[in-house]
Amino acid sequence: MTEEALVDRMALPRPDVTASEAADILLSHYGLSGSLSELGSQQDRNYRLDTEDGRYVLKICHAAYETEELNAQNAAIHHLRAKASAPRVPNVMTSTEGQEIVFVNVREQDYQVRLLEYLEGEGLTHRTYLAPTSIAALGALCARLAEALADFTHPGLDRSLQWDLRRAGPVAVQLLSSITDSAARDRIAKTMVMAVRRIQPLAPSLRLQAVHHDVTGDNVVSRADAHGRPVPDGVIDFGDIIRGWLVGDLAVTCASLLRQADGDPFYILPAVKAYHEIYPLIEDELKALWPLIVARAVILVASGEQQIAIDPDNDYVRGNLEGDRRIFDTAISVPFELMEAAILKAAGVDIAGINTTDWQPLLPEIDPASVAYVDLGVRSPHFSDGNWLATDMDWRLLARAAAETGAAATRYGEYRLSRAGLHHAKAQATYALHTDICLAAGSIVAAPFPGRITWYDQHLVLTGADIKLHIDGIELSVADGSEVDAGQLLGTVSGETSSLGGLRLQLCSIAGFEPPLFATPRQAAAWSALCPSPSVLLGPDADAPKPETAALLELRQAHFASPQKNYYERPPQIERGWKEHLFDIEGRAYLDMVNNVTILGHGHPRMAEAIGQQWLMLNTNSRFHYAAVAEFSESLASLAPDGLDAVFLVNSGSEANDLALRLAWAHSGKRNMLCLLEGYHGWSVASDAVSTSIADNPQALTTRPDWVHAVVSPNTYRGQFRGPESTADYLGSVMPVLEAIDAKGEGLAGFIAESVYGNAGGIPLPEGYLTEVYRQVRERGGLCIADEVQVGYGRLGHYFWGFEQQGVVPDIITIAKGMGNGHPLGAVITTKEIAASLEKEGYFFSSAGGSPVSCVAGMTVLDVLAEERLQDNAREVGDHLKARLAALIDSYPMVGAVHGMGLYLGLEFVRDRVTLEPATGETTSICDRLLELGVIMQPTGDHLNVLKIKPPLCLSEQSADFFVDMLEKVLREGW
Repeated sequence: MTEEALVDRMALPRPDVTASEAADILLSHYGLSGSLSELGSQQDRNYRLDTEDGRYVLKICHAAYETEELNAQNAAIHHLRAKASAPRVPNVMTSTEGQEIVFVNVREQDYQVRLLEYLEGEGLTHRTYLAPTSIAALGALCARLAEALADFTHPGLDRSLQWDLRRAGPVAVQLLSSITDSAARDRIAKTMVMAVRRIQPLAPSLRLQAVHHDVTGDNVVSRADAHGRPVPDGVIDFGDIIRGWLVGDLAVTCASLLRQADGDPFYILPAVKAYHEIYPLIEDELKALWPLIVARAVILVASGEQQIAIDPDNDYVRGNLEGDRRIFDTAISVPFELMEAAILKAAGVDIAGINTTDWQPLLPEIDPASVAYVDLGVRSPHFSDGNWLATDMDWRLLARAAAETGAAATRYGEYRLSRAGLHHAKAQATYALHTDICLAAGSIVAAPFPGRITWYDQHLVLTGADIKLHIDGIELSVADGSEVDAGQLLGTVSGETSSLGGLRLQLCSIAGFEPPLFATPRQAAAWSALCPSPSVLLGPDADAPKPETAALLELRQAHFASPQKNYYERPPQIERGWKEHLFDIEGRAYLDMVNNVTILGHGHPRMAEAIGQQWLMLNTNSRFHYAAVAEFSESLASLAPDGLDAVFLVNSGSEANDLALRLAWAHSGKRNMLCLLEGYHGWSVASDAVSTSIADNPQALTTRPDWVHAVVSPNTYRGQFRGPESTADYLGSVMPVLEAIDAKGEGLAGFIAESVYGNAGGIPLPEGYLTEVYRQVRERGGLCIADEVQVGYGRLGHYFWGFEQQGVVPDIITIAKGMGNGHPLGAVITTKEIAASLEKEGYFFSSAGGSPVSCVAGMTVLDVLAEERLQDNAREVGDHLKARLAALIDSYPMVGAVHGMGLYLGLEFVRDRVTLEPATGETTSICDRLLELGVIMQPTGDHLNVLKIKPPLCLSEQSADFFVDMLEKVLREGW
């Protein structure tokens, strides 16, 4: 095809064929009829036909396209259908005349028509977000398709096509004339020139073969995995198939992903890695990939602008143009060099470093061993109680160290806590690509390598053969633009004599580019290849140690017993907490919405001070006599209802519930215990026996000992009886169990229940339920145990104890979790009479339970709860949070219900609001996506379809809003 013919073809609108005319074609040439709906297309006209026997796609093409090209498309489909390893592709249907291509004339216009099977599945373009697993699956699909086409040949593949990236430069020139905005036109043109310049020297090495060249969200179909994420497994629309660059095929796919990248070009890397693992690319192909992606972005934008000018009623093109502009903006947002480095690293290709063999000292008067390096990382001992949020804290610490030692420096490659930020959906740039040095003003600074001096308003750039050194804080002693030798004086450190001055040092290999001072964790490795460490100038201590998150996880899994699970498949390494926030080793801040252990919040200075002081004085067991145990026991008894004035101190909720069961047995002389299905009470032998939650133990319902009698879970949302009027029905389900125990004549020791259904998702018990059950139990001589381990100490906001919501008083209260704000501490509160019953079996003793340190920790928690009005905060912020969560029900069908009150809430996800089919897989994926957005959340309930919302009680309204905003973002965009 001539260049002129290609230009003419690029200017064609879609075929002018109406649905009625398409129906006539289908009936006359294929003997088919049914309902028609138009499918989007750039230059074809496509209709989907739904019949009783199946669905098909009628593709109407201009006669200007050579028939041999259409034959090539059909042949490729047949080729792929014969290969078991190839992705799914549609079948090519034949007309009643036995033809795969039919020539038709509609209103004196000639067209070529084909009918394909409609390939079932969901496309990807409409999705705002794709998870890394879906991105990787798309890359793998592209690789499998290319691998299957490697041995396919056909004369129709050698064609002139505007989308052929080998022709990107000339095509762009033709398309740019359609863009009327001169500034936009110039920007697009300059971008294409830069891309072509990088592609041209690599072009001879790029492999050629048959490629689909349009594996994009529009042209793949997917199935949903168990978590509701799309997994592409089928390919449609072979209209762009050519013999072209193999890597160009992947470039097209990656460019399409930038539509959903939210401005992050690194979003494509899972696809690159997955492709390379299946169908390896050579190094030159990897280096050409990003320039080709940029070239594709230019063609997309320019073509869309042209097509809208030609065919203004083409809603498909108009709808795509906004996405194409996002692709272009993301593609030009970073230097070519950065993405080349990122792609090479994703493919496991080593990047050569800079040769520093002959470099001279930068600071010839300073002994590198004398420089003190200041720890500004997440685990730094210099940080506490949020002091890192002060804007100048890093510099103050640096100056303090320099005043003591004479010279101090920050570390390259350190993830700075001061850069973490709070309430950010994206990880912040925390990785230091530079080093700051505080030293005596007037210190000599020399050139480490030969180069040319450039001076920009207190900013010096020394440009060498393959690297540049950026220096701030220097008084220049050489002329701007001069050439200097290695070791030659550049200047001195700015500042007054006898004072301290500061230097900022940064190396960068990108010409004509001002590098960032910090990189995000995701981009740190690629930026490090371009902005290498200045440790060669300062000594090896200038580099911060690299996090060993993966190695530590392996170590944990090797020696930490496997039943002790961790959150998330790829967990962040959490090393600091403050208030309702957690920080991983890379400085990523997370909002902790699940940690009811730290009731006051993380890193509370009062806790650290109180525990530290007590530990320095005394820590021993509770058989010794000391003030703390007496004072703490008295405080706990004063918080309980009248008559509950005997306190046992233990280390955990499991121990507390285990002890409560022993008390019930000892006091009643009986063994049988009543409990609720879906309940959880701990891991000890006795507390596990009465735990029936299958989320925690899948075998729970079949492995209970015969003294455990579980009754129907009074879950008013999805239980056997539903709605607020179900109390009588649930009480009715308890009576047969009690009557069966009565009939055996063995008696009843007691009843244990969470005051609010914790592991089920913060579900309140039906109104009046405990009143009647407690009465029935006590009539039989049993004791009533209120498990307040998760919900106690004001978490409900409106009540201090959970059982107050039911208007009852238990015989035994168990409490733990937040009692010590993370310090191991639990308690059982009961009557003196019940407590004395245990002495029949001997004395009770817990070595660490009730120790001086534990008691001081417990007292401090109670003091801070009162002083900071945290129960009031739980009520006020909790009510606000619940109202915002409830509002989601109106917009998102998967949101079934909001349970609980205060800061003990559960958000339940269902696939159907009538059947209440639990959205188990989706809930896990939602939690994974929330982690990406900076929120710690986990699923709970027997179906693991409820978000367990139980943050520290210091949660601010701003944090509550951030959580709901991020949750709504996930529900809106996908997971």
